[in-house]
Amino acid sequence: MKHLLLIEDNNEIRENTAEILQLAGYTVATAENGKKGIEIALQKKIDLIICDVMMPVLDGYGVLHLINKNPELVGIPFIFLTAKAERNDFRKGMEMGADDYITKPFNDIELLNAIESRLHKADMLKKEYQSNAAGVQQMLNEFGGKNALQYLTESGNINHYKKKQIIYTEGNHPVRLFYIEKGKVKIFKTNDDGKELTVGLFNEGDFFGYTALLEESVYKENAEAIEDAEIAVIPKEDFEKLMHSNSGVQKKFIQLLAKNVSEKEEQLLGIAYNSLRKRVADALITLQNKYKKESDAIFSMHISREDLANIAGTATESLIRTLSDFKNEKLIEIKEGNIFILNEKKLASLLN
Repeated sequence: MKHLLLIEDNNEIRENTAEILQLAGYTVATAENGKKGIEIALQKKIDLIICDVMMPVLDGYGVLHLINKNPELVGIPFIFLTAKAERNDFRKGMEMGADDYITKPFNDIELLNAIESRLHKADMLKKEYQSNAAGVQQMLNEFGGKNALQYLTESGNINHYKKKQIIYTEGNHPVRLFYIEKGKVKIFKTNDDGKELTVGLFNEGDFFGYTALLEESVYKENAEAIEDAEIAVIPKEDFEKLMHSNSGVQKKFIQLLAKNVSEKEEQLLGIAYNSLRKRVADALITLQNKYKKESDAIFSMHISREDLANIAGTATESLIRTLSDFKNEKLIEIKEGNIFILNEKKLASLLN
């Protein structure tokens, strides 16, 4: 059950509106002025606030200002009620961050529809989605953009890349979004001496190349196929059309695709402070988490020692020695170039 806060100085309007909301199945707390409304919002878990504009003690604009300044309250959907329908009042409320604006007199359906719409949007923005095609499609469906992702991926051309083939390079301007239909891709950076560091791994159903599009800047890394790959190439214009078609989709899409930032930060922190054994173990666990299939009893992967060293942030020779140690300790097995993880728990819990 959702908990609403109604702030209204007119006793008759406050009581009648609260009764309507309760009949609609909401729990309603009421306040006769903005100051008391803020106090209630801080005391109770509130899902949405309905607030009059013109009130004594603290008006609606003051209430919204204090809510936006308070970390405990910011983000709560906010609907203004007012008898004033002038455009300037409407613009002021929306520019301050109000989600909706209803003028008096209003009918029951108008109010209830506005509340339902804002609560639904808030729930969608809080929801976690998988960072792959299925997760994005689920998000788009729930926001009302049904089959938008399917349209993008199916309308894009499918490019075929051979193993080790470069897909894009640092410094170039992006003109497309990439979606992996088949294969694996790595994102890496290169220093002045030509040494590589892998900063991202992508699998079937993943998007990549989006950071430069979102920043409207050049690529800050390189992309290369780890194995033969089939990649849908989506024009920049189509991607931007999707992003601008729905503000809720736009916000969630950015949140979804930006999850890789925290992964990169964690990786770089490990490279800076972890031991060689710990870095190699973490690289193996990263590969397993990214590429293991549900049907795999034991994860295995054929990856060049150079690529694995670039993920771990170490020299290839050091990586090979460490893999040999792990093999002797029965943590992994190596057959015909394939690495089999035998003891995931011990690898994941290795200490520095």
